[in-house]
Amino acid sequence: MIFEKPNLRQLDPSLTAVATAPHAPVVVPDYLEKTYWWAYTHPNAVRVFERQWLVNLILWGNFSRLRDLALQDMGEVIHGQVLQVACVYGNLTEHIVRRLDPQAHLSVIDVAPVQIKNLHKKLNDKSQVSILQQDASRMVFADASQDTTLVFFLLHEMPVDVRRKTISEALRVTKPGGKIIFVDYHKPVASSPFRYIMVPILTTLEPFAMDLWNNDITSWLPAGVTFSQIDKHTYFGGLYQKLVITR
Repeated sequence: MIFEKPNLRQLDPSLTAVATAPHAPVVVPDYLEKTYWWAYTHPNAVRVFERQWLVNLILWGNFSRLRDLALQDMGEVIHGQVLQVACVYGNLTEHIVRRLDPQAHLSVIDVAPVQIKNLHKKLNDKSQVSILQQDASRMVFADASQDTTLVFFLLHEMPVDVRRKTISEALRVTKPGGKIIFVDYHKPVASSPFRYIMVPILTTLEPFAMDLWNNDITSWLPAGVTFSQIDKHTYFGGLYQKLVITR
């Protein structure tokens, strides 16, 4: 993308610092602070939730399975430029790092400073990893710069307008022929008890999550987007899904 340099003399002097910076400052969105402060932005959140057994329990024992399903599409050996959109509690990132080809590179972004700090502590070897504070809905990566983009249990935590922008950004930064992998919630089949158990849980703690029950992720794709293939699979009675878009 090409940006024209603004005429600073026409700007309010108080805006000069922002206008001359390469990118606007990253701030934690209001919806995240208001809705998920207890899970992601408060320092005590990391102390509570960064436990492998707990993240597995939250996903009804399916964390490792869903992690491995995402890794399956990334490859036994992961090549090229890889983007993980948002830090994730549990050992997902560590498993990605173990599979990286010696020439591959992993970028992990998150908007919350406490999550970035936590991931720095979790990873012993960061020689092939960049951990960056970025907003998923307005990334600073160049167009078609990533070979693989992973969005793992993030979309259900976003209001619909932010979700649309995040999906659009994930598509924008992924190269032609590359993959965008979404793993998230999905509406269970009628015979699944979780179709009823999860409603009060999600509506109370995850107010945006029911969107993924009532809409397909593809319904939020930007108009005019091009891709060569879409593969969707559901798991655990339909409660979870993996959607893979190949550009």
